[in-house]
Amino acid sequence: MSSITYKERVLSAQQLKKLSEHKYSCTSSSLLDPWLQPWWNWLVSMTPLWLAPNLITIIGLIVNIVTTLILVSYSPNGKSAPPGWASLLCAFGLFVYQSLDSIDGKQARRTNTQSPLGELFDHGCDSISTVFVALSACISCQLGQYPNWLFFQCFCAIGLFYCAHWQTYVSGTLRFGKIDVTEAQFTIMAIHIISAVFGSDVWQARMFGNFQLWSTLSLMTLVCGIWSLWFIFSVILAGGVGKNGSTVAGTSVLSPSIPLTMVILPALIIAQKSPQNIFTEHASLYILAFGMVAAKVTNKLVIAHMTKAEMEYLDWSQLGPALLFFNQYFNCVVPEIWLLWFSLFWGTQDLIRYCSKVCLEICNHLHINLFTIPYAGKNAPQTVSQGTSAPTTSMSMSATAAAGASAAVAHDKNGGTQHRKTTRQASKKQQQQH
Repeated sequence: MSSITYKERVLSAQQLKKLSEHKYSCTSSSLLDPWLQPWWNWLVSMTPLWLAPNLITIIGLIVNIVTTLILVSYSPNGKSAPPGWASLLCAFGLFVYQSLDSIDGKQARRTNTQSPLGELFDHGCDSISTVFVALSACISCQLGQYPNWLFFQCFCAIGLFYCAHWQTYVSGTLRFGKIDVTEAQFTIMAIHIISAVFGSDVWQARMFGNFQLWSTLSLMTLVCGIWSLWFIFSVILAGGVGKNGSTVAGTSVLSPSIPLTMVILPALIIAQKSPQNIFTEHASLYILAFGMVAAKVTNKLVIAHMTKAEMEYLDWSQLGPALLFFNQYFNCVVPEIWLLWFSLFWGTQDLIRYCSKVCLEICNHLHINLFTIPYAGKNAPQTVSQGTSAPTTSMSMSATAAAGASAAVAHDKNGGTQHRKTTRQASKKQQQQH
């Protein structure tokens, strides 16, 4: 029952303790990441030392959301062709987000402000960005003309992101394959640029008879999705790091499948059974509404992993989809579009409320700020920590700075006292000589 009631505190004392002990573990064999490292290193070197890593992340997310919403406003159902400049702007927004998302960790190490909050905040923003990025690609391709494929593309991206953290919950390590997030992001940038240069209609061009160009993208998504799922489930089914092959929390390795199913299955049923064609006519609104629910559930999975806690199945964010489902069961006594708008607003505020409470609780526990970090000034010596160094929180930095300041004050005070003593002795000698 506690899982479906609002709590005064989201994280328990035990969860906060486990969070403090959490160590980030990640492996990557990405094809593009090594080529992009020089760009990311240069970019972070140009970043002011007073700029907090979490602030970098949220700025990138806001840019990504705004540019996507501009694109959505020109083609909310994904059927009409958006202007080329909107697609180009979306590609730019995604590039900004991708770049800033890649340097936030580097900035944290550069300023010695690493903390578990940074990892959680980064993944939380990624869960939201995934929804907007997938939707923007579908709109640039006018995939709304093929609603079933639009549904598949968007929920495939959402599902794969969730599954990546599912295997992390099982194995304790986040794994990136050769073709993963970075490669997908640059593919979508290319889609936007092609749409901007040649027009969105280019994806309807026929090749090899009746084979259309957009089908290439859908086929590529299908193949990459199957490959990624095979990679992920080979880790999951091999057993976890917990007792008797369980998850990090000691639960069944299959338990995270329940929350994901409770998002995707209702979304599919409601879309297919809608008498008012709510998904076909309002594709963007539908994806965003269910995307916020998926983002909330994914955030809870990330937190469960970092705090080594059992994941709850029911959630308040599922209220909107539940109302849509039962409204259809009772022959749509309320217009579906009203409930869809309610689902979007409810899911968004619930996600923001949840993330805000979690971040504030962690900040209070670690004695750090969310969007600001200690800054000693531009003349202060710069310390750049390596990726293997132990995380240093803002609290420890503040304590070090305070200790240094106290020592400096003590040194100045003692020096001043010694100077006055020497002056008095010199004056006394002069008086004796006279």
